[in-house]
Amino acid sequence: MAQIRPEDKKRLRPHHIWDYLAWAAALLLAVLLLRSMITNPNYQWDVVAKYFTHDSILHGIGITLMLTAVSMLLGCVLGLVLALMRDSGKRPVVAVAIGYISFFRGTPVLVQLIFWFNFAALYPDLSIGVPFTDFQYQVDTNAMISPLTAAIIGLTLNEAAYMAEVIRGGFAAVDKGQIEAADSLGMSYSKKLRAVLLPQIMPAILPPTGNQLISMLKGTSLVSVLGVADLLQSAQLIYSRTYETVPLLIVASLWYLLMTVLLGIPQSMIERRYGRSDRLPAGARRAIKQIPQEVPA
Repeated sequence: MAQIRPEDKKRLRPHHIWDYLAWAAALLLAVLLLRSMITNPNYQWDVVAKYFTHDSILHGIGITLMLTAVSMLLGCVLGLVLALMRDSGKRPVVAVAIGYISFFRGTPVLVQLIFWFNFAALYPDLSIGVPFTDFQYQVDTNAMISPLTAAIIGLTLNEAAYMAEVIRGGFAAVDKGQIEAADSLGMSYSKKLRAVLLPQIMPAILPPTGNQLISMLKGTSLVSVLGVADLLQSAQLIYSRTYETVPLLIVASLWYLLMTVLLGIPQSMIERRYGRSDRLPAGARRAIKQIPQEVPA
């Protein structure tokens, strides 16, 4: 008969009466909530089903996903630049990065979006020219910054501040010895970044990056105040005509929930792949192979 190892015994916990009572209470609450949602006519589930795949709702979902993808991609790129600036060691560069991150993390996203939407009030025209020449090009700021443009700028700049701290935390997780080994091999900074740093920070930054992506998806609902026809704005336009506020808000909530769950699936798969401690990324393995073996005396 197989014996149970001592370390396995620690994971075995007998069930107590409180466990069953907790499950029973949770099940009772779930049943009562479900019964209330089904029997309450104010939810208007027939209206929810009617507008769940409405053309304007689907178009709003497309705008929401586009804003999420573009703002997240640009925010990650700018965040990487800011993280490198923070770790550059040059005080003026570090000060600029810290000032940027502090400002955009310290002010609400909604305020930033409204500010960029009204940017033309500060600078009605922008002049682009070549110094010491007569070449100048005037840009009409009011025409250039549309509601969609203001939304992308505001979401991107705000996301970059958070991604800079996420990536900087990943840099801090890299062993200093490997950085010194890469320096001893004479690697350029760009090669060291590609072959040593970035592959090893992936396990550290993927979980918070995935959380930031989900937060970005939900945060795009703020652009509705600018008149961008995202998912929430599309639902608002419908219930402003039909006065069916609650069912349209349920439609928007269900779509946000569905998209969040779907985004969480690949995030979990990527985290499992990069979270295996017994595997080194390919770039790190190549860098380690290049380290010369110590010659015994």
